[in-house]
Amino acid sequence: MTVKLEDRPIEQVREEVIDKLIYHYSHGVISAEAFERRLDAAMASQSHQEIVDLASDLTMNVDDQFNNRKQQQFSINYASSDIPETETMINVLGGSNRTGMWEVPKEIKVLCLMGGADIDFSDAIFTSSNVTIKALCVMGGIDIKVPENVNVVTKAFCFMGGLDNKAPSIANRQAPTITIEGFVMMGGVDVGLKRTIKEKFVAFANQMKSAFSSNQR
Repeated sequence: MTVKLEDRPIEQVREEVIDKLIYHYSHGVISAEAFERRLDAAMASQSHQEIVDLASDLTMNVDDQFNNRKQQQFSINYASSDIPETETMINVLGGSNRTGMWEVPKEIKVLCLMGGADIDFSDAIFTSSNVTIKALCVMGGIDIKVPENVNVVTKAFCFMGGLDNKAPSIANRQAPTITIEGFVMMGGVDVGLKRTIKEKFVAFANQMKSAFSSNQR
């Protein structure tokens, strides 16, 4: 039995249309300008029919190679590891950072006293589905970058300071959850995406286009 379009989950419809846009752009069927214009419309629309119409003239179906590459690109990296369950970052009148493909412990303790810390989870390898950041910031700050498919929960107490969480809550139940707790005084904790969702889609589309062009040579 065919389910009526308007009864389907709109995010599922949106994902299917965006996949088609990326696939046809990577194969040179639509231009970069048309791809970005339609991508913007697909991400902004709340109408099932409007979203579907954006790909109504695109006839090819995505293949297994596309789906495999997408899975690799957008999935969170998980791995078992024997690293300590707790890591401590101490920043007094200075700073430190974690970035790249680093292994994330279950708990990260961060002390910032007139200093700062940068923690980038964009390419990190998670060893647990639940990560806790225990922060103590006094006249200092923590800048946290996360991929879009991670849940972020904030529980820190702020006094003459602030915690700004700009990470969208769109991750599924299998995605890791980062819980931020602790105390912030005359400082701040900022949480956001390193790249917007659109930037990630465009980067993936360009990778697919380069891969398809290479295979055609």
